[in-house]
Amino acid sequence: MCQNRPSRRRDGQPLSLNDPVAGTLHCVVHSDNLFHMGAPDLVEMSEPMSGIHSTVRAELADALTVDDVTASYTEDGIVLLALERISFSMAPGQFVAIVGPSGSGKSTLLDIVAGLIDPDSGTVLVNGSPSSGSERLGHAAYMKQRDLLLPWRTAVGNAAAALQVQGISRGEAEKRATERFAQFGLSGFEKSYPAQLSGGMRQRVAFVRTMLTGQSLLLLDEPFGSLDALTRMSSQEWLANALDTESRTVLLVTHDVDEAIVLADEVLVFSGRPGSIVHSEPITAQRPRDRSFLASSAFNTHRKHLLEALGIVSANGST
Repeated sequence: MCQNRPSRRRDGQPLSLNDPVAGTLHCVVHSDNLFHMGAPDLVEMSEPMSGIHSTVRAELADALTVDDVTASYTEDGIVLLALERISFSMAPGQFVAIVGPSGSGKSTLLDIVAGLIDPDSGTVLVNGSPSSGSERLGHAAYMKQRDLLLPWRTAVGNAAAALQVQGISRGEAEKRATERFAQFGLSGFEKSYPAQLSGGMRQRVAFVRTMLTGQSLLLLDEPFGSLDALTRMSSQEWLANALDTESRTVLLVTHDVDEAIVLADEVLVFSGRPGSIVHSEPITAQRPRDRSFLASSAFNTHRKHLLEALGIVSANGST
């Protein structure tokens, strides 16, 4: 049952959609700290926290469990229900995608898992252990649609920021970041500044930064939403291949049904606000999936099921 109270910020104040913590438009979660990405460089916003070790634990417990989570927020003095009784679990290394209409609470759920806000009710378990929002801060790598690259830093300097916030020297951090650039097709662009990079390359730099946090849980909020169709497709491919090489547990929010099918092991469909899970679609094809999967009968079947669950087409195929 939803409690009639707004979700709270870490400082105990009611949360609104305009709150910078709610939107996290200027915040990223990296390693064991929450940092504000602002001039003149990285500025710490929270105390260092002891974190879950970066490698995936060899435990039987689920990597993430969301149990009966309900959440609300305050807008113009009115409390609005964002999520209602959300429950699902993820095994270590599993990739789950969430699709749903705008305003259905998808990004709110990621903020809750990241520890940026608290739900009204329900439990979030990380590696089988219940945790409060403050305890989850810094235990996931969170990548937003905006790449949040620092314009005065080179590409490798931006990626290295994930290590610097852990106390690693800039020289050593940039050395380690440089070693990852070839894997993501960025060789030769280490010294380029964000303004000199294409949108797809900027997102790759942001993903290198995300991976360098060492966190086993990745939260991806529309990471390719701002890219054109062809660039988005190639970006999906390098993400899939990167995860095949270096397994992580991934929770992705996307409006792109095709993207969800190509990347995920399971797709959850959210209803309109308040968001609730109305359908779960397991995708059994082996990952990573190449472009030929887009032309397969399995892909078309999954797509039909998801479009029906979203209410875009009816069971007989009509719109």
